[in-house]
Amino acid sequence: MSEELVVLLAADGTRIGTESKASVHTENTPLHLAFSCYLYDEEGRILMTRRALGKKTWPGVWTNSFCGHPGADESFEDAMIRRAQQELGTLITDIRPLLPDFAYRAVDASGIVENEICPVFAARIDGDLDPNPDEVAEYAWIAPADLLAASAAAPFAFSPWLLEQITQGSLLEGRT
Repeated sequence: MSEELVVLLAADGTRIGTESKASVHTENTPLHLAFSCYLYDEEGRILMTRRALGKKTWPGVWTNSFCGHPGADESFEDAMIRRAQQELGTLITDIRPLLPDFAYRAVDASGIVENEICPVFAARIDGDLDPNPDEVAEYAWIAPADLLAASAAAPFAFSPWLLEQITQGSLLEGRT
Protein backbone atom coordinates (compact mmCIF):
# COMPACT_ATOMS: atom_id res chain seq x y z
CA MET A 1 0.00 0.00 0.00
CA SER A 2 1.33 3.44 -0.90
CA GLU A 3 1.89 6.19 1.62
CA GLU A 4 -1.27 8.20 2.34
CA LEU A 5 -0.84 11.91 1.69
CA VAL A 6 -2.94 14.81 2.95
CA VAL A 7 -3.55 17.99 0.97
CA LEU A 8 -1.99 21.05 2.63
CA LEU A 9 -3.89 24.33 2.44
CA ALA A 10 -3.19 28.05 2.68
CA ALA A 11 -5.37 30.05 5.09
CA ASP A 12 -7.75 30.87 2.23
CA GLY A 13 -8.21 27.18 1.37
CA THR A 14 -5.90 27.17 -1.65
CA ARG A 15 -4.06 23.88 -2.14
CA ILE A 16 -0.33 24.35 -1.58
CA GLY A 17 1.05 20.81 -1.58
CA THR A 18 0.89 17.44 0.12
CA GLU A 19 2.52 15.78 3.09
CA SER A 20 2.52 12.32 4.60
CA LYS A 21 -0.51 11.70 6.83
CA ALA A 22 1.80 9.84 9.23
CA SER A 23 3.96 12.93 9.78
CA VAL A 24 1.53 15.83 9.42
CA HIS A 25 -0.36 15.43 12.73
CA THR A 26 1.92 16.97 15.37
CA GLU A 27 1.87 19.82 17.89
CA ASN A 28 2.17 22.15 14.85
CA THR A 29 -0.19 20.49 12.37
CA PRO A 30 -0.50 22.58 9.21
CA LEU A 31 -3.92 23.40 7.81
CA HIS A 32 -5.06 20.54 5.59
CA LEU A 33 -8.09 19.09 3.83
CA ALA A 34 -10.37 16.49 5.42
CA PHE A 35 -14.03 15.46 5.57
CA SER A 36 -16.57 14.15 8.08
CA CYS A 37 -19.49 11.93 7.14
CA TYR A 38 -22.65 10.90 8.98
CA LEU A 39 -24.42 7.75 7.84
CA TYR A 40 -28.18 7.46 8.22
CA ASP A 41 -30.31 4.34 8.18
CA GLU A 42 -33.88 3.87 6.93
CA GLU A 43 -35.24 5.01 10.31
CA GLY A 44 -33.28 8.29 10.23
CA ARG A 45 -30.85 7.21 12.93
CA ILE A 46 -27.19 8.27 12.78
CA LEU A 47 -24.33 5.80 12.94
CA MET A 48 -21.99 6.95 15.71
CA THR A 49 -18.57 5.39 16.12
CA ARG A 50 -16.26 5.27 19.11
CA ARG A 51 -12.66 5.83 18.04
CA ALA A 52 -10.33 2.90 18.60
CA LEU A 53 -8.18 3.12 21.71
CA GLY A 54 -5.03 2.94 19.57
CA LYS A 55 -5.85 6.12 17.64
CA LYS A 56 -3.18 8.84 17.84
CA THR A 57 -5.71 11.56 18.70
CA TRP A 58 -8.90 11.43 20.74
CA PRO A 59 -8.80 7.67 21.38
CA GLY A 60 -12.00 6.22 22.78
CA VAL A 61 -14.29 9.20 22.12
CA TRP A 62 -17.59 9.01 20.26
CA THR A 63 -17.69 10.79 16.94
CA ASN A 64 -19.24 10.96 13.47
CA SER A 65 -19.72 7.79 11.41
CA PHE A 66 -16.31 8.14 9.75
CA CYS A 67 -13.87 10.76 8.54
CA GLY A 68 -10.72 11.01 6.51
CA HIS A 69 -8.59 12.93 4.05
CA PRO A 70 -9.12 13.05 0.29
CA GLY A 71 -6.04 12.35 -1.81
CA ALA A 72 -4.50 15.06 -3.98
CA ASP A 73 -6.44 13.99 -7.08
CA GLU A 74 -9.44 12.43 -5.33
CA SER A 75 -12.96 13.87 -5.11
CA PHE A 76 -14.69 14.05 -1.73
CA GLU A 77 -17.21 11.48 -2.97
CA ASP A 78 -14.51 9.00 -4.01
CA ALA A 79 -12.63 9.56 -0.73
CA MET A 80 -15.78 8.91 1.31
CA ILE A 81 -16.57 5.73 -0.62
CA ARG A 82 -12.98 4.56 -0.03
CA ARG A 83 -12.95 5.43 3.70
CA ALA A 84 -16.41 3.92 4.36
CA GLN A 85 -15.03 0.64 3.04
CA GLN A 86 -11.70 0.94 4.92
CA GLU A 87 -13.14 2.03 8.29
CA LEU A 88 -16.57 0.45 8.35
CA GLY A 89 -16.44 -2.31 5.74
CA THR A 90 -19.56 -0.97 4.06
CA LEU A 91 -20.81 0.85 0.99
CA ILE A 92 -22.53 4.24 0.95
CA THR A 93 -24.92 6.05 -1.39
CA ASP A 94 -26.80 9.36 -1.59
CA ILE A 95 -23.85 11.51 -0.47
CA ARG A 96 -24.78 15.14 0.09
CA PRO A 97 -23.24 18.14 1.86
CA LEU A 98 -24.39 19.22 5.33
CA LEU A 99 -21.76 21.83 6.29
CA PRO A 100 -19.67 22.52 3.16
CA ASP A 101 -17.60 25.28 4.80
CA PHE A 102 -16.84 23.58 8.12
CA ALA A 103 -13.33 24.11 9.52
CA TYR A 104 -11.88 23.61 12.97
CA ARG A 105 -8.74 23.52 15.04
CA ALA A 106 -8.52 21.43 18.22
CA VAL A 107 -5.74 20.25 20.51
CA ASP A 108 -5.80 16.72 21.95
CA ALA A 109 -4.73 16.07 25.56
CA SER A 110 -1.46 14.70 24.14
CA GLY A 111 -0.76 18.07 22.49
CA ILE A 112 -1.43 16.83 18.95
CA VAL A 113 -3.34 19.39 16.86
CA GLU A 114 -6.10 18.83 14.33
CA ASN A 115 -6.23 21.79 11.94
CA GLU A 116 -8.62 21.11 9.08
CA ILE A 117 -10.91 22.52 6.48
CA CYS A 118 -13.35 19.66 6.81
CA PRO A 119 -16.63 19.72 4.87
CA VAL A 120 -19.34 17.63 6.50
CA PHE A 121 -21.51 15.23 4.53
CA ALA A 122 -24.48 12.92 5.03
CA ALA A 123 -24.89 9.61 3.26
CA ARG A 124 -27.01 6.49 3.40
CA ILE A 125 -25.47 3.18 4.38
CA ASP A 126 -25.82 0.51 1.71
CA GLY A 127 -24.74 -2.77 3.26
CA ASP A 128 -23.73 -4.46 6.46
CA LEU A 129 -21.10 -3.09 8.83
CA ASP A 130 -17.74 -4.77 9.39
CA PRO A 131 -15.74 -2.10 11.26
CA ASN A 132 -11.95 -2.10 11.20
CA PRO A 133 -10.86 -2.51 14.88
CA ASP A 134 -7.86 -0.23 14.26
CA GLU A 135 -10.36 2.57 13.53
CA VAL A 136 -13.54 1.75 15.46
CA ALA A 137 -13.82 0.41 19.02
CA GLU A 138 -17.61 0.18 18.88
CA TYR A 139 -20.61 1.73 17.16
CA ALA A 140 -24.25 2.54 17.79
CA TRP A 141 -27.23 3.77 15.83
CA ILE A 142 -28.80 6.75 17.60
CA ALA A 143 -31.70 9.08 16.97
CA PRO A 144 -30.49 12.64 16.23
CA ALA A 145 -32.40 14.07 19.21
CA ASP A 146 -30.73 11.52 21.52
CA LEU A 147 -27.30 12.45 20.14
CA LEU A 148 -27.98 16.12 20.84
CA ALA A 149 -29.07 15.30 24.41
CA ALA A 150 -26.07 13.03 25.09
CA SER A 151 -23.54 15.51 23.71
CA ALA A 152 -25.01 18.28 25.87
CA ALA A 153 -24.99 16.08 28.99
CA ALA A 154 -21.48 14.63 28.55
CA PRO A 155 -19.48 16.68 26.01
CA PHE A 156 -16.20 15.13 27.21
CA ALA A 157 -17.28 11.80 25.69
CA PHE A 158 -17.41 13.24 22.15
CA SER A 159 -14.88 14.51 19.63
CA PRO A 160 -14.43 18.29 19.47
CA TRP A 161 -15.30 18.34 15.77
CA LEU A 162 -18.61 16.57 16.44
CA LEU A 163 -19.49 19.13 19.11
CA GLU A 164 -18.65 22.01 16.76
CA GLN A 165 -20.60 20.42 13.91
CA ILE A 166 -23.65 20.16 16.17
CA THR A 167 -23.46 23.87 17.04
CA GLN A 168 -22.95 24.93 13.39
CA GLY A 169 -25.75 22.92 11.82
CA SER A 170 -28.43 20.50 12.79
CA LEU A 171 -27.66 16.87 12.11
CA LEU A 172 -31.41 16.46 11.79
CA GLU A 173 -30.99 17.99 8.33
CA GLY A 174 -28.88 15.01 7.30
CA ARG A 175 -31.79 12.61 7.19
CA THR A 176 -31.98 11.10 3.75
